[in-house]
Amino acid sequence: MSAGQAHGGDKPATSKQFLTIGGVPVLVHCLRTFAAIGRIDEILVAVRGSEMERVTDLISRFGLDSKVRVVEGGENRQGSVANALAALNCSDDDVVLVHDAVRPLIDAATIERTIDAVEKHGAAIVGLPAVDTIKQVERTADGAIITSTIPRERVVQAQTPQGARCGLMKRAFAEAEADEFSGTDEASLLERAGIGVWVVAGSARNFKVTMPGDLELAEFYLGHEQKT
Repeated sequence: MSAGQAHGGDKPATSKQFLTIGGVPVLVHCLRTFAAIGRIDEILVAVRGSEMERVTDLISRFGLDSKVRVVEGGENRQGSVANALAALNCSDDDVVLVHDAVRPLIDAATIERTIDAVEKHGAAIVGLPAVDTIKQVERTADGAIITSTIPRERVVQAQTPQGARCGLMKRAFAEAEADEFSGTDEASLLERAGIGVWVVAGSARNFKVTMPGDLELAEFYLGHEQKT
């Protein structure tokens, strides 16, 4: 079994994957976790052309170059993942996982469960059950008005990794490109292609680093792990 992984999705204005947690870049925290899993044969990092040399140097400095290589990304997440898929040498039955480069606290057990779910069902994502009550709204000139309440048991918050058999993932991306469809994540493209996507239980720890306080929270989690 071969499991590949493509990182991508940051907007050009941000480079949060280069911020450090405990002196180690956010991106490297992600890569270390995936690289330590024996079932993963290759990791592709999709980045802007102007950052390829920097990322290549980081990978080499942290001793990850035996499994990791860098490819040029696209204008958005979908374009970056599409470029990584095109550069990935995989058979139709191989497992491909896509992970946000700014989710540094992903754990090996969740990755393993996602691979297992893809092998069993064809496609799967990591999702977190909704805790708050979810309201559907209609936007108006004065703001938003509630139109219905969505039962929490029918809602999950999508995280990453998101994965599928390589053949299914490539088909979903090819169909989206042909129809000029832009999705919010890989699951949206798989769903659109009529491919069933299963949900693997995620964790509140598997958050995206988007705000300054997120780095402090990540530092706390990592510090607690080291003590235990």
